[in-house]
Amino acid sequence: MDVMEAGMGHSLDLIAGELNDMTARVVRADPMVLGRVSDLVVESPRIFVLGAGRSGLALRMTAMRLMHLGLSVHVVGEVTTPAISSGDLLLVASGSGTTSGIVRAAATAVEAGARVLAITADAASPLARLADGTTIVVPAAGKLDRSGRASSQYAGSLFEQAVVVIGDALFHALWARSGQDADALWTRHSNLE
Repeated sequence: MDVMEAGMGHSLDLIAGELNDMTARVVRADPMVLGRVSDLVVESPRIFVLGAGRSGLALRMTAMRLMHLGLSVHVVGEVTTPAISSGDLLLVASGSGTTSGIVRAAATAVEAGARVLAITADAASPLARLADGTTIVVPAAGKLDRSGRASSQYAGSLFEQAVVVIGDALFHALWARSGQDADALWTRHSNLE
């Protein structure tokens, strides 16, 4: 890596370019899936989110925004999270689509009659199959891909950034659809901080 590539300005440009390319490819890949996602969230009595590591942190951000909209949302693994049941939605993210705990939770959700919305980099993964046609496929490198073809960033960084951006896009679309103003959302912020 030369001195120009080591600068933060170069890195910001590189990341912004990769994100821009990724979002354009996601939108072009299957606009029908993106259209179904908002409906799926709104139609679900409760939304559960689950991801491991940085993907899990990104989905926690989405959970908070969905709560700001007034939706019933739970982070899997928290002590107050109820059991998932028929009609609920499990929103999961796994770059590989093979993370055992995530796939196991998705299988449990399906067995309970819940629906699964998956964000993954592998459309043929076990997680994508459990989502049954409601999978957002992110064209990003997996954690172990060191080739630099899908992304110049380290490990699964582009995938994790995609989860944040997709979650914010989902929130923004739902917010616009809801007709709520920003003041209404603000009343749902924690006042304990």
